Amino acid sequence: MPDLLAILTPLAWPAAITLAWLAGEFGQRWTGLPRISFYGLVGFLLAAPQLGVLPPPGAGAVLLLADLAFGLVLFELGYRINLRWLRTNPWIGVAGLAEAGLTFIAVWLIASAFATPAIDALMLASLAMATSPATVVRVINEQRSSGQVTERALHLCALNCVLAVFAFNASVGLWIFRTSEDIGDALWNSLVLLGVSAFTGAVFGIVVPGVLHLLGKLTQDATVAYALAVILLVAIAHALGLSPVVAALAFGLTARHRRVAFSQAQRNFGALGELLTVVLFVFAASTLDWRKVWAGGALALALVLARLLTKTAGVMAFARLSGTSWRKGALTGLALAPLSVFAILMIEHARHAGVQVVEDLRAVAAVTMLLEVFGPLILQRALVWAHEAPELRHAP
Repeated sequence: MPDLLAILTPLAWPAAITLAWLAGEFGQRWTGLPRISFYGLVGFLLAAPQLGVLPPPGAGAVLLLADLAFGLVLFELGYRINLRWLRTNPWIGVAGLAEAGLTFIAVWLIASAFATPAIDALMLASLAMATSPATVVRVINEQRSSGQVTERALHLCALNCVLAVFAFNASVGLWIFRTSEDIGDALWNSLVLLGVSAFTGAVFGIVVPGVLHLLGKLTQDATVAYALAVILLVAIAHALGLSPVVAALAFGLTARHRRVAFSQAQRNFGALGELLTVVLFVFAASTLDWRKVWAGGALALALVLARLLTKTAGVMAFARLSGTSWRKGALTGLALAPLSVFAILMIEHARHAGVQVVEDLRAVAAVTMLLEVFGPLILQRALVWAHEAPELRHAP
């Protein structure tokens, strides 16, 4: 008789992904809340430290699938960034620098007040600067939202990601230098890596549209071509130890400014994007341990509140100068609340690169769990209050 555990183990992830999809569909229908909140809840509950249905996450196929899903989202986000608009209205960029900088300082001060070690506090502050593009893009597409708050949230989300990756990699480089005193390794893992990642993504953004132009299929087959290109780009980033975040963003940004058509009907990359989104959020939540969530609860609550205040204040401060109202500035700041998936993937990559200090970031588990559930809801409400998305609808 075959070993029951040997049979059930390979079924764990397919079963969890199916259950998460069902929870998202029924949960959204009954409550009107974003599907991804339910994906995260299922992933957290089924994780090894909780119910133990899923095996402990590792650096294998599931992490690669999560990176592929994240790469597709980042490409779409990069494609939707309009650099001409930012050049015409530079105050939007200034607002992004202000809110990210305020968040970094506030989180670092609070973490230090809780007696968090200096390197841990720097990493925590770096991650807090970010806004999760997976959540922002998914909720905006799901709500079919459009307007000033939507566009500003997308642009500030991209800026936050770049700043957070830069700051986090600089912190990792500092940790490597302090532990090994290898300046070359420290520089590669901080500055050079980001430059090579951006260059690789930009090359894809030039080559792929060129190939499509030669084939005469810039519009009809663009979705499949770009999906395959993102998959290849993420695989290359994995193999070379590059940043898939920066590479995918640079790919989308370069493709956008090569004047390549990518119609609205192709958002989320169709069924492939939908499936990988479920994998991404289930995987992200499955890395969380309830014991760390509980242990870091007090610090996490303080960090979440501080992060909401600084991002809202930073965007509001430049709202009038950037051509919008105080109210829409505040709603844009609220829309930057999501964080979870971005932080988790950054930590997983750092951990697999040998940066063990991230294991001690207990507050990250609690922050990401809070924002895994409430981040999409805060974003959704901000879009509704801005009258850029319909009111919550659910089955009676």
